[in-house]
Amino acid sequence: MFEFTRRRSLQLGLGALAGSTILGRGGLAALAVKDVTPPKYEIEEGAKLKVLRPSKFVQGDEDLFNANTKKFIETTGIQVDIDVASWEDLRPTTSVSANIGSGPDIVLAWNEDPHLFPDKTLVLTDLANYLGEKYGGWFPIAEHYGKNAKGDWIAMPFGGSGATMVYRQSWVKEAGFDEVPQDFPGFLECCKGLQKIGHPAAFALGHAVGDGGWTDWCLWGHGAAMIDENNNVIINSPETIQALEYGKALYDTFITGTLSWLDPSNNKAFLAGEIGLTSNGISIYYAAKKAEDEATRKIAEDVGHALYPIGPVGKPTQGATVINAMAFAYTSYPNAAKEYLRFMMEEEQYIPWQKASIGYWCHPLAAYDGNPVWTEDPKHEPYRDVMRVALPQSYRGPVSEAAAAVKADFVVLDMFQQVCAGQATPKDAAAEAERRAKRYFRT
Repeated sequence: MFEFTRRRSLQLGLGALAGSTILGRGGLAALAVKDVTPPKYEIEEGAKLKVLRPSKFVQGDEDLFNANTKKFIETTGIQVDIDVASWEDLRPTTSVSANIGSGPDIVLAWNEDPHLFPDKTLVLTDLANYLGEKYGGWFPIAEHYGKNAKGDWIAMPFGGSGATMVYRQSWVKEAGFDEVPQDFPGFLECCKGLQKIGHPAAFALGHAVGDGGWTDWCLWGHGAAMIDENNNVIINSPETIQALEYGKALYDTFITGTLSWLDPSNNKAFLAGEIGLTSNGISIYYAAKKAEDEATRKIAEDVGHALYPIGPVGKPTQGATVINAMAFAYTSYPNAAKEYLRFMMEEEQYIPWQKASIGYWCHPLAAYDGNPVWTEDPKHEPYRDVMRVALPQSYRGPVSEAAAAVKADFVVLDMFQQVCAGQATPKDAAAEAERRAKRYFRT
């Protein structure tokens, strides 16, 4: 069962300081890091690795990931080849490799996807324990995604792309709001105001791996969930009906076309000036800042980032799109794979990677709160705590193959899409989601 409390979050933050040595490196802000001896891996003779990761949304992510990999090659002599899959193709590509027992040695998979193949992954417990001890502890969602039911780490969360409400500050003011409201009723009124002035909001309702996660926020914010603590399917509930009704009310303010939107769609629409508000990572701001034309760079000056509004449940309920590194058990070079993952997560590589992507991938380890990327621009800060507060896709239940499969099948997203498209009533859509989910959660 996933448990997250404010006390646990604060403990993690303090844990990064307890018994630590404060180290300043390269002029960067000091990190609270313990002096811990890394595990020693006897690298296999002739070791070479293939790594599969999702395509980038910010160029700095790819540039520094490749640069860090090149640094690893030069340091160890281990050849590493990187392949890239689109966000939509990463999951099926990973599944094929798992089933045929051949392909990449390491995959930066999505969320709970490693738990689709629990007997086909390399155990990483020694590595995860080392990193957790050195860097202040793993956030709860990282432990949830990393560990199996026995407590073994079968994956190592690498980072999480979280969303805020990305908006044009001038248009929100024109709509009558000084800032994006932080409650559900006020947020709906803000979206209505943006629609009225011709700069509507828009969220993805196609099979968007990342940006479709706003539907989870809406569902959980009303106190609903797919499953309970014992893996019983509870999606067909009055709270779900309320969430769907609220989602439909939001959708009625959206620009047309969102029913088929994938992850790149809202980025393009926002930068084209077609919408005034969306749910997204920091990639929109990044693209605007880095744009060649002056008009797009001016958009960056007007971009605001607001935390997700709080629903009737009274607490934050957003998730995160986590890249969860796994090494397949079929690899001929398990020690080389572990050493690569260790190298990439160490501060000398991780801090520049986060900075280059202006925090697009939020950290899973508490000590990286000290990365100066979060303070050098006030617009970065709302993304700093993405992994600290994020709920997992299996909320409220334990990590499982079934939870991963339900997410992969877009059951919740399709439920919202059907209602927004007018293809089903909230009651019928909830019943259909329940039927689909029970195919995976067999009791």
